[in-house]
Amino acid sequence: MADETALLPLGFAAIAEAAVDFPCGFIVAEEANVFSLRGGARAECVHPVWRIGSVKAESYRFDSSTGTIGVGDLYAEEERNFLVNLDVPVVNGVVSDPMSLLKVRCVYRDPVTKETVGLSSSSEVKILRPVAKFCVRGRELLYRYCSEHGIAHRKIGKLVVATGSSDIPKLDLLMHLGTQNGVSGLRMLEGFEAMRMEPELRCVKALLSPESGIVDTHSFMLSLVGQAENSHATFSYNTVVLSGRVEEEKMHLFVAETGSVESRCEGVVAELELIPNLVVNSAGLGAQALAKRFHGLGHRFIPSSHYARGCYFTLSGAKSPPFDKLVYPIPEEGGLGVHVTVDLNGLVKFGPDVEWIECRNDTSSFLNKFDYGVNPQRAERFYPEIRKYYPKMDRWNLVAQASVPRLPDRDRRQQTLSYRERRLMEFLFL
Repeated sequence: MADETALLPLGFAAIAEAAVDFPCGFIVAEEANVFSLRGGARAECVHPVWRIGSVKAESYRFDSSTGTIGVGDLYAEEERNFLVNLDVPVVNGVVSDPMSLLKVRCVYRDPVTKETVGLSSSSEVKILRPVAKFCVRGRELLYRYCSEHGIAHRKIGKLVVATGSSDIPKLDLLMHLGTQNGVSGLRMLEGFEAMRMEPELRCVKALLSPESGIVDTHSFMLSLVGQAENSHATFSYNTVVLSGRVEEEKMHLFVAETGSVESRCEGVVAELELIPNLVVNSAGLGAQALAKRFHGLGHRFIPSSHYARGCYFTLSGAKSPPFDKLVYPIPEEGGLGVHVTVDLNGLVKFGPDVEWIECRNDTSSFLNKFDYGVNPQRAERFYPEIRKYYPKMDRWNLVAQASVPRLPDRDRRQQTLSYRERRLMEFLFL
């Protein structure tokens, strides 16, 4: 401290306040997997005597009491670091009592609601993302729909488990986010309470979601098809949209039979042109490739595609399911972790894992040329993950079932990609 003091005006010492923690800035935005627009942070020195000496960031301005930092556009979980140096009075060689140091406020524009959102380190996040609200409301509507239309379902509950002490803060964060987003019935359990519910389970703590459940998805899909047709919707099966064109604020779609493009799509002549009032690109894994085939649509709006394959293994040889509830570990990067699901027939399934795969080109993804096979040797990777919460698991009881190539719904981290490329969005409105 003496050396630093010598570089400052008489009577002041400088300290770098590294312990200022501002965790709430983008918590809710993170869950939606979207980005915030034109974000900014404001650090105000609230100490009656201390002063801001300097601010180190890419874009900033400051005076003796406040520092304003422009952080630009932020993708989910992306961070901007900045350093605030405080000039601290020295009294007889001793730094005065810290008291309160900085009050931090973050402001950004929500790209979905278009609202300006302000968050401060001393207040809780009050604005809920529409995605979170839709999840809670959607679950209520799904249960009601299944009951009214005779679709098999069962509310069995879910346990998100911490298998080590390092997982507990993440579990606390999930509890905090769930409570903020209006999820009812959440309860934090000590390990012994969770293991009393599920004797085969091993954990140090668990988050209980009693409202979680399972549904016969195939019956649900058929019911939705019937409801849509009753409302005069028309389904054109075995039909593919080859390309599109934006012309005079209208989207022209060029359509052909699926059989004509099973092995190639170049040179195929469209059999029909449609000019709808509204187009929703819900082409799944081929959505980006299809969007690139729409002439007049700016490609800068189309995010990159990074594919992962999620493999599943079923449990064989068990007389009965080891768990009555769904069991999830702490979410991992790229997915939800190797978790346990039980279907309505009692079949136990583990998965999915996250296996990054390469797609040769846009044509391959457009034609859905993905390898859906499961390598049985991947069971060796599943076994240690499952054993963390199910220690009695026998490695020989895992049987390869299926894989699901997907655009992962969480953090897409690949070291070879730029930071912005790693952040994909679930939904994009153009």
